[in-house]
Amino acid sequence: QLQLVESGGGLVQPGGSLRLSCAASGFTLDYYAIGWFRQAPGKEYERVSCITRSGGITYYADSVKGRFTISRDNFKNMVYLQMNSLKPEDTAVYYCAASSVPTMCGSIRSYDYWGQGTQVTVSS
Repeated sequence: QLQLVESGGGLVQPGGSLRLSCAASGFTLDYYAIGWFRQAPGKEYERVSCITRSGGITYYADSVKGRFTISRDNFKNMVYLQMNSLKPEDTAVYYCAASSVPTMCGSIRSYDYWGQGTQVTVSS
């Protein structure tokens, strides 16, 4: 069974940091581009970041540029999202997703497999 599992979410104060992890089972991530998305209550999905198969191309939403860093370890079959200087507006459920178009960071419709999400809450 193909599955993605996110971990690392939680409650953090403004200005704090979290590192989200995305683990795959049943398939190897190094054939896929991996994206991180988030959905806040009452809002649509937002593409936060993406990394291509080789890691040669990364994408960040303007709202997180300079604060978030995406990385991957294909040997460990893991993708990470380091989130620094967190703000209350970063509060959302964060999802990782795998796209079978491995050489580009495409739209949300190009992602084939999704995790269940991990809650990130930024609050004092």
